[in-house]
Amino acid sequence: MIGPVHPSRGSLSPLGIDQARLTSGFWAERQQRNGAATIPHAHSWLERTGWLGNFRLAAAGELAPHLRQGREFSDSEVYKLAEAMAWEIGRGGDAPLDELSIVVAAAQEPGGYLNTMFGRPGQQPRYSDLVWGHELYCYGHLIQAGVARLRTGFEDALTATAIRAADHVCVEFGAAGRQFLCGHPEIEMALVELYRVTGITRYLDQARLFIDRRGQATLPDIELGRAYFQDDMPIRERAAFDGHAVRALYLASGAVDVAVETGDDKLLAAVVRQWERTVAARTYLTGGMGSRHEGEAFGDDFELPTDRAYVETCAAIASVMLSWRLLLATGESRFADLAERTLYNVVAASTSLDGRSFFYTNPLHQRVTGAPMDSSKPWPRASSSERAPWRDVSCCPTNISRTLASLGGYLATADGDGVQIHQYASAEVRAGETGLTVETGYPWRGDVTVRITETGAGPWRLSLRVPGWAGEATLVTPEGTERVRSGYAGVTRTWRVGDQVRLELPVGPRWTTPDPRIDSVRDCIAVERGPLVYCAESVDQDPAVPLEAVAADRSAPVVEHPLPALGPDAVALDVPAAQLPVSANGWPYGSHGDGDQEVGTLRLVPYHLWANRGPATMRVWLPQRRG
Repeated sequence: MIGPVHPSRGSLSPLGIDQARLTSGFWAERQQRNGAATIPHAHSWLERTGWLGNFRLAAAGELAPHLRQGREFSDSEVYKLAEAMAWEIGRGGDAPLDELSIVVAAAQEPGGYLNTMFGRPGQQPRYSDLVWGHELYCYGHLIQAGVARLRTGFEDALTATAIRAADHVCVEFGAAGRQFLCGHPEIEMALVELYRVTGITRYLDQARLFIDRRGQATLPDIELGRAYFQDDMPIRERAAFDGHAVRALYLASGAVDVAVETGDDKLLAAVVRQWERTVAARTYLTGGMGSRHEGEAFGDDFELPTDRAYVETCAAIASVMLSWRLLLATGESRFADLAERTLYNVVAASTSLDGRSFFYTNPLHQRVTGAPMDSSKPWPRASSSERAPWRDVSCCPTNISRTLASLGGYLATADGDGVQIHQYASAEVRAGETGLTVETGYPWRGDVTVRITETGAGPWRLSLRVPGWAGEATLVTPEGTERVRSGYAGVTRTWRVGDQVRLELPVGPRWTTPDPRIDSVRDCIAVERGPLVYCAESVDQDPAVPLEAVAADRSAPVVEHPLPALGPDAVALDVPAAQLPVSANGWPYGSHGDGDQEVGTLRLVPYHLWANRGPATMRVWLPQRRG
């Protein structure tokens, strides 16, 4: 199985990128663009910024502190790109991974240590800053790159480097070694995956040690508190995800991996409980997580501001990773539902249509039109109203690359009863004796047709997910037509080549209201269509009426229109709107009139497509028209 997650047990077994191949449509186009544009773009910027050059200088013994480029974690971006290249090659694409692997391997020191920030003359000693230095975090990404290479059938300089690094970690941080951990969780899930691909139990044991050490107040109490590192309490005692969002979600993913491989049902139940609370009270409509700029962190329950939403792209990717692991462990559709929402509305939004610029943060309300960016240099800040070609902290582009390159591995699973399709994309799927083709125009159209191309002699079950947002759908099978509710709609029969099943999902527009406990959007409404969240973007509106002064009228029908400027299948929505009354006395409190005034129509576009037509303001949640 060629894919990023391959548990040895659980309710479902994933089908890898060699078994589920994207062929056309929404995600296939993005996957192809990732290989043709994003991976080369990231590679060129790693050269341009000197982050890849750090390894060459280290190998030559010339990496003086004043020559090293990038932040303390810049090594990890090279490793994430290597992982993206490995998956790209594994799915049949091309990437210069051999060259990159040799550069990385040459910098590794005797004993397996590898980091360009520490340990050389003039640098801080090894492991002298485990709180902020990211050494173990960087190893995690190196190991994941090595796993990707092993799973795609190669044993080379990259795989050898990753294994030596993992062995070094087990010696240095094992039961008889340093009783410490990294300020940024990540290595835990990497070590488990290395165990899965090699069968060597010391990697799983080390991952479990790191999980158990977390929450023992090992790390210092900083201004943001130990919760920033998830070191304020053991993971088994936590009620919800807290602190730095990416750290929290990576840790939870590693905990699920450890729980599954060790049969620790209590640890798995603890993560499920935290996921439930977080989804119920700390997650945005887009599926994004992380509401605070300070600490890049989760907020309190229902603290979900729209214009100050952080919603880091890497947190969205980590959320998808966690949801996939929980789906494999439990077989429950709710985890696939959140993964779908997050993929279409944060991960898809993070990258421009040309694949060469990226959002770091993904707010749901942009108040100010930003100035065009200088594409010749990295952007210094995480937040911006436009996607940047590169940033001083560019964790997101390489994270996006590895996710898109391996996306086929998140589509489908198998178990003893048959095959399950969780995410809808035109694809070819194979599982044992079973072969399927999936044809769909999703998310723009709701019909999903699955055709049997190969089958064994006995009966087996085909299961299709009916998303929670749909409520119910129509299922057409060789036996007839039926209405099915959200969850999984299954058909068990003895199949013949040529048989087909069609799922008809109601992707028409619908109004969405927020929980009244979310202060920032109380009395507002939003529009969704299928899995897509929509937003108003200023480039489509009357410039005389700013988005801050517009209210939506939900009493009239929403009208669909093609949106060719943003894609041949893209759909825009028109909703009736009115202008909010404003104070005439220069004071924003008190009475402001009895009703809103007509302004005509407000055009909405899919959130994932905003900011592709120049600087703009934007908002997802709209005030409701009064009177």
